[in-house]
Amino acid sequence: MKLVYSEESVADLLRLRAFIAEKDPLAAARIATELIARIESLRLFPTMGRAVELAPDPSVIRDAIFGKYVIRYATHSQTVVILRIWHHYEDRMQST
Repeated sequence: MKLVYSEESVADLLRLRAFIAEKDPLAAARIATELIARIESLRLFPTMGRAVELAPDPSVIRDAIFGKYVIRYATHSQTVVILRIWHHYEDRMQST
């Protein structure tokens, strides 16, 4: 499957990395690398996340939990689109 990152998800990843780097630059690089590796696994297992019941189409929009991070993505026939990335303590409504 093809993996595509939305502009918002790229901005989320950069924001999270910058936030962590303020305290620990090495941890920021490690966490960003781990998140990207986990996201890559969605190519092989696109339904591993759970359906977002409140989404307009819950069969398409899913959340995958990787450690303390939530990856919201959409599944299509040949593509997985990464929509957003949050730390589980973040207020998602303010992040949108």
